[in-house]
Amino acid sequence: MLHEGGKAGGSRVSRPIIAEPIERPAAYPHLALPTVRIPRTACIGCGYWGRKVARNLAELNALHAAADISPGALAEVVKMHDVPGHDLDTILADPSCEAVAIASPAPMHGEHVRRALMAGKHVFVEKPLALQLFDAHSLVKLARERGRILMVGHLLRYHPVVMALVDLARKGRLGAVKHVYSRRFSLGKIRMEEDVMWSLAPHDISIVLALIGETPSYVSAETTSILTPGIADIANIHLGFPSGISARVSVSWLNPTKEQRTVVIGSKAHAVFDDIQPWEKKLQIYDHRVDVSTGQPTIDRADPVSPVVEQAEPLKEELSHFLDCVATGRQPVTDGHEALSVLSVLEGAATSARSKNS
Repeated sequence: MLHEGGKAGGSRVSRPIIAEPIERPAAYPHLALPTVRIPRTACIGCGYWGRKVARNLAELNALHAAADISPGALAEVVKMHDVPGHDLDTILADPSCEAVAIASPAPMHGEHVRRALMAGKHVFVEKPLALQLFDAHSLVKLARERGRILMVGHLLRYHPVVMALVDLARKGRLGAVKHVYSRRFSLGKIRMEEDVMWSLAPHDISIVLALIGETPSYVSAETTSILTPGIADIANIHLGFPSGISARVSVSWLNPTKEQRTVVIGSKAHAVFDDIQPWEKKLQIYDHRVDVSTGQPTIDRADPVSPVVEQAEPLKEELSHFLDCVATGRQPVTDGHEALSVLSVLEGAATSARSKNS
């Protein structure tokens, strides 16, 4: 983005609208199912998101059974996918069930993960891993001691467009990353057991950490509670990193319009991931140039380049990766340690917000 030299006054630089296709990044293991065997996996939790998890596991020929404390929710999944419906104890005691995918309410994640690991199961759990960093540390330790795969559902890390964006940033296509900001706004889904930071921000924090590749040295946050005292509906998280890179994550479930956008400002180019756009426009690269040689900054604007990325359902990619890791012993991209990094940022943000609101 920055260079010394060029025309004064600013102009538009012609660029092709469509770039060459992007190969699947080498940093991400092949996400197809293992060719030798498919681990038999039970879905724990059959609510709104659990039904999606069950559907994808069924389409991957991995769904072994389901469990839910709601008879109605359980019956729906059992009928739809023709699998047994059990309680959690029965599933954990079943030696033919190798793994579980946990999509229960967030406050139950820690307990369910611990029980599954103690029963010798490999575990996929929707974010967050736990609501307390201390609990999350103990779960990561337990998975290591038991030799089990522990993977956390930071879904957007398996979005093919995000995978391409992270790969482009790491390969230097944008130059040196200077700032990242992300906005996740919508009207609902409003939760009572967790605030908007813990519900929406983990995805964006995970992307930010992947793009920058550092542990933040500074975390600050401001939150606003409108509907329920003490439950944040709007939050802004600010991150500072040892290299001087900065980032901001803004989330709200009381916004009248939907927005899911991540912007990366680099020394050579900008990148925009906009998940609301059609697939072919979800990722756009802007090779803008800012000329500072005359002391008065001028801009050479470039048309966006839209890299071609193979389309795939992120949740299916994510669960395929989990099954592959169980079959091969490979560590997931979003393993327990990655989850600890995200939770550390969330806990720091929550501490900062509490101090400002007290």
